Amino acid sequence: MRPSDYDEVCRLWHTIKGFAIRSLDDSRESIERFISRNPGLSTVAIEDGHVVGAILCGHDGRRATLYHVCVEESYRKRGIGKSMVVRCMEALQEQGINKVALIAFTHNDIGNAFWKEIGWTPRADLNYYDFTLNTENIVRFNE
Repeated sequence: MRPSDYDEVCRLWHTIKGFAIRSLDDSRESIERFISRNPGLSTVAIEDGHVVGAILCGHDGRRATLYHVCVEESYRKRGIGKSMVVRCMEALQEQGINKVALIAFTHNDIGNAFWKEIGWTPRADLNYYDFTLNTENIVRFNE
């Protein structure tokens, strides 16, 4: 993924039901900063001349996280999501990262089924905590 992919990726995000988009964190500037901090890790899938899948991928030097993993609905069940995940995992391994995490909303049945199908393990042994530093960072869920 390159900064120039932002418009198409953002368009895709707005088509995914149940997808959460934050006004500040998912802005062009924030995504460009994330990509430049994690060069070569995020990925897009292009089919029929446009972006049909995307993953934001980054790490802190020890552990990685996948964010905003999505595939356009009409392109699902073709292996696109799995191949993007594998590409991210291979890039992380090249950088010496051994652990990858992600967050999937509990009500995201399609996403949760996908992760279980490709061998990821849900964790019940921890709580995920969140603290908002900027209240103007509004979350909007696609319907």
